[in-house]
Amino acid sequence: MEKYKIIADIKNAETIDSSFYQDSVVWEEAKEKIFARSWNYIGDPDVMLSGETNVYPFTFLEKYLDEPLMLVGDRNNIKCYPNICTHRGFKLIQNPGCYKKMVCAYHGRRFDLEGKLEFMPEFKEVENFPRPCDHLSEVPISTWTNTCFTSVNPTFDFTKISSVLDKYLGFLPIKEFRNAQEYNEDYIVNAHWALYLENYMEGFHIPFVHNDLNSIIDYGQYKTELFDHVVIQTGYSDGGSIKFDLPEGHPDYGKDVTAYYIWAFPNFMINCYPWGIQYNVVKPVTPTRTRVKFIYYVWNQEIFDFMEATKLADKTEREDEFVVEEVQKGVSSRYYKTGRFSAKREKGVHYFQQLISKYLNQ
Repeated sequence: MEKYKIIADIKNAETIDSSFYQDSVVWEEAKEKIFARSWNYIGDPDVMLSGETNVYPFTFLEKYLDEPLMLVGDRNNIKCYPNICTHRGFKLIQNPGCYKKMVCAYHGRRFDLEGKLEFMPEFKEVENFPRPCDHLSEVPISTWTNTCFTSVNPTFDFTKISSVLDKYLGFLPIKEFRNAQEYNEDYIVNAHWALYLENYMEGFHIPFVHNDLNSIIDYGQYKTELFDHVVIQTGYSDGGSIKFDLPEGHPDYGKDVTAYYIWAFPNFMINCYPWGIQYNVVKPVTPTRTRVKFIYYVWNQEIFDFMEATKLADKTEREDEFVVEEVQKGVSSRYYKTGRFSAKREKGVHYFQQLISKYLNQ
């Protein structure tokens, strides 16, 4: 794995070796070394635990890690457990609902909502039972405004991400944004998940690929900032674009900001405009196939409609898909091995690949 080491000095660094995108062993290594060790978005807790629903089963990174988990509780007290009976591994909860107890439909093992084993039929003769491992183990979970994240083996605290989000987006009443599910979209991109993220991590390509997006931001002022496991790209107004009303104390107070593009390791992005927020979640499927989900929360419908937000987002996505899929073909060529970074415009890509290298080499 050491061949994927990225030099810290971007002025002398080479991009990650092209075999990273093709090696089946590395693909498998990334499951445990990158995704299992980091925080992944799983949904909106107000949606998953809505109404009387107090148990919500889901598959963590379906078609990749495929870990059966479940949320238990309510919006103010959420816990996460493996959705696996500790007796013989049967899936414990099949459907979301309101439960007083969690009872396995295979042999009747019963758990309370704290994950404690309460009863097991035909086990009177079993000695040294129950053991601690017969109860459901708790899986780490964290929330930020209207988002919920979990990790099966976290190597860093979620506050590293949430503190940066608070710093830049804390002035927004995000919990009051309308969950505009009618605009949500799923896209399939025929490329490696990391290529999609590398494209997101830089604005270098904007004037060449995104003419509509380029028309609302000032490319000359476009800024990329690096934080621990987070990259923030700031798009400033071209003079005629709608901009944020930033409060005193904000890092960009007094500046004409029209968009924030925020990435959190490894696969979560926030596109924030004066109309609201669009979350992007990137999910690996195969080494050449990636699913991308767009999730909308609208704050100002009038600005949303004026900016033709969904039309702009879809056009930008299609343009990104085209270039990323072409890069997938290019990095698969026997004639391509590594490239160089633009020290001015590709700081985000460089940092992303440094993190990839760090996690793979652990």
